[in-house]
Amino acid sequence: MCGIVGILGSAPVAGQLVDALKRLEYRGYDSAGIATLDHGVMARRRAEGKLHALEIKLVAEPLGGNTGIGHTRWATHGRPTELNAHPHATDRVAVVHNGIIENFRELRERLIAAGHKFNSETDTEVVAHLVTDYMTKGKSPADAVAATLKELRGAFALAFLFAGHDDLLIGARKGSPLAVGYGKGEMYLGSDAIALSPFTDTLSYLEEGDWAVLTRKGVKIYDAQDRPVERAIEKSSVSTHLVDKGNHKHFMAKEIHEQPEVVGHTLAHYIDMVSETVDLPVALPFDWSKIKRLSISACGTAFYAGLVAKYWFERFAKLSVEIDIASEFRYRGAPLEAVIWRSSFRSRARPPIRWRLCAMRAR
Repeated sequence: MCGIVGILGSAPVAGQLVDALKRLEYRGYDSAGIATLDHGVMARRRAEGKLHALEIKLVAEPLGGNTGIGHTRWATHGRPTELNAHPHATDRVAVVHNGIIENFRELRERLIAAGHKFNSETDTEVVAHLVTDYMTKGKSPADAVAATLKELRGAFALAFLFAGHDDLLIGARKGSPLAVGYGKGEMYLGSDAIALSPFTDTLSYLEEGDWAVLTRKGVKIYDAQDRPVERAIEKSSVSTHLVDKGNHKHFMAKEIHEQPEVVGHTLAHYIDMVSETVDLPVALPFDWSKIKRLSISACGTAFYAGLVAKYWFERFAKLSVEIDIASEFRYRGAPLEAVIWRSSFRSRARPPIRWRLCAMRAR
């Protein structure tokens, strides 16, 4: 999963961006890059491989500026090369992206016909060109982003940087998480609280379809219909030590050894040890006795967790369970009679937790 960070700072941000990206290494990645604004002039540095390669490049070719965005990429569209690494940019805008733009081919063809020239194999580059196209037609950066978002299909978290606008960052999310961080005369964007933990513990999480306009004075958040909205400002308890490897050689080994403790902490929030009951934070809005089949969709380690859930539901609840890779589920055309429950919640004690359950009556 790609990692995103953005900083509206009061001092040069290149080093801070790289440090923040290091805290996102646990997500996995194959290239990295940053873009900054120095007195309105935008510049990028990108590198294939680990962040050390990017650091070497920044030593040889430093970047100034107090405003910037950074990205660690896990290749989807296009090989893991420097040319395909984020940020992607035109002469007016740079963008970093977590997710997939499903209609990028048709957008790309339209933009090429309009005279735009592409330099990468990625789906993300169309976003930069589409925003640029709207700005060329006279729209402001915020209006250009709003118009662009309405044309994108797929899942995304996006962060935008604009040439000539040192006091502006714009972020947007649909399907992929993005948080806004609040500082003293500074503002931040990040894929999660861990990326922003050294800078601030005061966050707002964008909700589905939200987009946000950040300046050093604060943030204005809009929903998918471009209506101004307020999102809760929360205090994060995430600590930077969570992303240290400790005495382990790599993050996978660390996570394997941490599993007993992590599972214990997670279950402790839902199990009342006095009454020996499970206390869920939301009420289930359906009658389990009427459910005949469950369908679970998930990716990565969540898919493996779904396999464990399948075992439990079938053994103890006697419910038939099927499980799919989430990225493929939507294309399978499974005959779902009804989606009875789709729920999400966030505990203030932990990073966001999102879960969905499709429950169906047997045909």
